[in-house]
Amino acid sequence: MCFPSLTACKYLRRRCLHDCILAPYFPSTNPERFACVHKIFGASNITKMLQQLPVHQRAVAADCMSFEAGTRVRDPVYGCVAIISQLHQQIIITQRELAETQGQIAFYGAQQVQDLKQKTQSRIQYNETMCFNASQQDSLHLDQSMLDFYRAPGIYWSVR
Repeated sequence: MCFPSLTACKYLRRRCLHDCILAPYFPSTNPERFACVHKIFGASNITKMLQQLPVHQRAVAADCMSFEAGTRVRDPVYGCVAIISQLHQQIIITQRELAETQGQIAFYGAQQVQDLKQKTQSRIQYNETMCFNASQQDSLHLDQSMLDFYRAPGIYWSVR
């Protein structure tokens, strides 16, 4: 009795059994999936690999075999290694960009701290200058009042 949903048995032209290990992982909705996996791994190897695994890991294994077979068909020389290498290069480039960005953040952070220190120092100097000018003005004001106090009435000061 052959199950209509199994592509693998149809592809292999054999009778499908009730306990067919390939049935849950290679349905008839995607016949290219089994054809690709069979071309790369072979039906007996697929069956052996799935039988060696616990039932809860078989779906993931079938997906992995399907992915590996697809990449091997598209790139017979490198297969999955081409994708892994490309992703590894992207990681390296992204890590460089991250390090550069962190360096820029540190630079601008240090520059901002330095600017704040300079502004604070400028404000302190300005405040000290303003206090000094105010005390000078007060002393001049006192001197003028002293002059007015010591100025005798009726005597005019003349500048020669």
